[in-house]
Amino acid sequence: MITMKDVTFGYTKKKKLFSDLALDLSEGNIYGLLGKNGAGKTTLLKIMTGLMFPEKGTCRVLDFDVRERNVAALRELFLIPEDFSVPNLKSRQYLDLYSPLYPRFDRNIMESYIQEFEIPENESLTALSYGQKKKFLVAFALATDCRLLVFDEPTNGLDIPSKSQFRKLVASALTENRTFVISTHQVRDMERIIDPVIILDEGSIIFQQDSGVIGKKLTISLTQDKPADDEALYYEKVLGGWAVISQNKRNNHTQIDLELLFNAVTRNKDRITRIFMED
Repeated sequence: MITMKDVTFGYTKKKKLFSDLALDLSEGNIYGLLGKNGAGKTTLLKIMTGLMFPEKGTCRVLDFDVRERNVAALRELFLIPEDFSVPNLKSRQYLDLYSPLYPRFDRNIMESYIQEFEIPENESLTALSYGQKKKFLVAFALATDCRLLVFDEPTNGLDIPSKSQFRKLVASALTENRTFVISTHQVRDMERIIDPVIILDEGSIIFQQDSGVIGKKLTISLTQDKPADDEALYYEKVLGGWAVISQNKRNNHTQIDLELLFNAVTRNKDRITRIFMED
């Protein structure tokens, strides 16, 4: 679905954001892209969707080089950026104007999403609240039936019920031919649907694993006493004791908290990398 090889990119000549970055994403997954502020998540998504070009290396989507801006590829991808604007059109006018760009757009599904999200019908998009605008774009994206959907911080601006609806609709829209890439720092909102997990840090992909492998390699526990540094990969104080991530030596599957996982990987990258390299 997406292959990035030896990608180098920088906003200045002297300082590179990415150097020889590699990434390979396959169909049928909801990838979660995690990273600190300034790690390059948004830039990576823009390169992935052809809005920015690498200085060196290649990025191919659906076997097309993104530099080519091939129509066949553009019909199969939809990006919702974190910062967006909407035209001064009513919702039906928007659908009439933009839905023909996507050959498999389903108007009936779009209407059902509008009902699900409780979006006011046929009002000017500019009159909607930020959250309503975002829900409209999410609904439109899902109704396109594009094979690649890229969302940058999609739950920003959504209330609690809307976040739940978002998770449900995305999960139900996933097929074996479709891929989602979701960048987020609101890990709690996404941890029930994103799988595999990708962590971007200091211009490199330092972690990419699916939940099944993560749950076999690592375990989380709650202890009353502060653990020794050599016993834990990461720990932090929580209500009732200490939350601890350590190597899973029992080979049974455990559920991992993604926020703790992110902190563990970014602070103890080398030890965790060695654990995942073991058979």
